[in-house]
Amino acid sequence: MTLNFNDTEIAFSAKSNREMKLAHWLFTSMSKPLMVKLGIRATKFSLSLHLPVKGLIKSTLFSQFCGGETLEEADITARKLNEYGVGVIMDYGVEGKSNESEFEKTTQAFLQTIDFVADKAYIPFVSLKVTGFARFELLEKIQSGATLSPDEQREYDRLLQRIDSICSAASRKNKMVLIDAEESWIQNPVDELCDLMMERYNHHQVVVFNTFQLYRHDRYAFLQSSFEKAKAKGYQLGAKLVRGAYMEKERARAQQLNYPDPIQPDKQSTDRDYNLSLAFCLQHNDQICLFIGTHNEKSTLLAAEQMQSNQLTTDSKRVYFSQLFGMSDNISFNLAKAGYHVSKYLPYGPVEDVIPYLMRRAEENTSVAGQTSRELSLIRKEMARRKL
Repeated sequence: MTLNFNDTEIAFSAKSNREMKLAHWLFTSMSKPLMVKLGIRATKFSLSLHLPVKGLIKSTLFSQFCGGETLEEADITARKLNEYGVGVIMDYGVEGKSNESEFEKTTQAFLQTIDFVADKAYIPFVSLKVTGFARFELLEKIQSGATLSPDEQREYDRLLQRIDSICSAASRKNKMVLIDAEESWIQNPVDELCDLMMERYNHHQVVVFNTFQLYRHDRYAFLQSSFEKAKAKGYQLGAKLVRGAYMEKERARAQQLNYPDPIQPDKQSTDRDYNLSLAFCLQHNDQICLFIGTHNEKSTLLAAEQMQSNQLTTDSKRVYFSQLFGMSDNISFNLAKAGYHVSKYLPYGPVEDVIPYLMRRAEENTSVAGQTSRELSLIRKEMARRKL
């Protein structure tokens, strides 16, 4: 089956007319930077005053980009997606915590999630951010090379135990763990932790994936060195490829602290390294399990073509595609219809706790050139088709 990302009938087959109208309103709003900026400020102000805005948020941004407040609600969303051959990456979308009790609470939530999805083949992945399990400042100190105090070393040991408990549970339940990338100035300890978990669990099957942000100019080389390390130590590499999420923050910090900018000089360089990374992983598909996280249609088509040239079938369990829930349904649903493994990244959790995630979705849709206009054009095309 030839991939056609302009087929809106397939793309929006899971959405009712009411949901289409809501999506149209949201993406129209997100196409206006001033409206987004004012909306974010108003939301933060309302929440700080404990004003009753939760219902409004849940029925708009939350319903577009999140699966539900509880595991049970998220599972309803996941089962609906499964009807169209689309899987789910379950993510407990709580972040920005900073104390041990919160870290333990998050760990238990992830273990509960793995137990909950154990018998659900349509939920093959869970996703986590290391900053949900340890203080940002601790990771920053480790990367700086400073010596940890005895208390800090014990704190780091607890982080390892938390992540290991999740990876171990996932391995036992035949699920996969995606470990998200972080800011460049705390990424090194995250990479080291990922390598350790892959060495423990990625032998007979790939359980753990590290994330490679290709908008960093050093990540293609790091992907290659990660592969060589895995080969030398006898485990398989789990590689999740993304373009990246912290560009403005990274550039500003590099300029402020006067060190070399870690970000690619332009989008063309990011696209080049992303596509080179795709090719590298697919050429070594016997030792690399590839997770393709992208909203870029050209990269998706390239990956599909290279799967064929590397004798990989569309349903190969060595290659997975993914997009965020609420975005790029034209890619996700058309890939699923053609027989590829594709999953939606599905955050869940209390509305008030996933606000940081929702704010990022609004900001990114405003700042990423072409993304919102592409979503709107597809939504309008499908609404017009349905009227006819």
